Amino acid sequence: MRFDPNYRSSNIEDRRGARVGLGRGMGLGGTVILLVLSLIFGRNLLDGSGPAAVPSEQTAPGESAPVQETAEERARVGLVSTVLDDAQQVWARVLPQYGTQYRETKLVLFRDAVQSGCGVAQSAMGPFYCPNDERVYIDLGFYDELRRRFGAPGDFAQAYVLAHEVGHHVQHLIGTDQRVRQLQERNPRAANQLSVRLELQADCYAGVWAKSTEQRRLLEAGDVQEALGAAASVGDDRIQSQETGSIQPESFTHGSAEQRMQWFRRGFETGSPESCNTFEG
Repeated sequence: MRFDPNYRSSNIEDRRGARVGLGRGMGLGGTVILLVLSLIFGRNLLDGSGPAAVPSEQTAPGESAPVQETAEERARVGLVSTVLDDAQQVWARVLPQYGTQYRETKLVLFRDAVQSGCGVAQSAMGPFYCPNDERVYIDLGFYDELRRRFGAPGDFAQAYVLAHEVGHHVQHLIGTDQRVRQLQERNPRAANQLSVRLELQADCYAGVWAKSTEQRRLLEAGDVQEALGAAASVGDDRIQSQETGSIQPESFTHGSAEQRMQWFRRGFETGSPESCNTFEG
């Protein structure tokens, strides 16, 4: 994908210079579990939950302590800035056609740990969207893991990851995430299945954005394959097989490699969010 490595979006909050501690009494495992539940139910379950994680030496939103970065990391900031602004411009044009005005999200860059509206999160969680503060969070070091651990290199693989998270913001604006949470609360047994459908729709929305970049001749040879490779690499079956040596479909929360590729491809082929109804059937 063509982009200016020196470009910086005004919608980025750079907190890479902030330090956030987990506090006493709660380990990483407990923090991760509570953050996941916060994201699912749209409430900060870390607040008032006993010995919850607390931030230390945190910078204010929109501010940054001095940041040391490599040339590669600077280029990544240019890429995510480009993808963020471009995706938001696309959705600002598209959503009003379906009766919803687009409201911009912010992208928070952090290292190691961050205080979000959904609680304290660590880099091990990977990139995520928090509906409570309408922000996307990413430790750019995830892209190293995407390449080395998941075998998904390339700048458009990285672009897909961010476009997927912006897709969650679109779902939030439309109200899809709230409806899914209500269904999960009424039918806990279907919680995982509903989570999969929500994630696959975000993949499809990423494909819709990718189609717009093709139409504007921003794509380079191999970009779409990079995105498909990234979608497959973070499929639940691939991750479970890698981590445990077995696959348990009943515990999927994001969808299989094939499902994730299928829905990204559908969004890309149609270029229409109307094709992204993963909740049918």
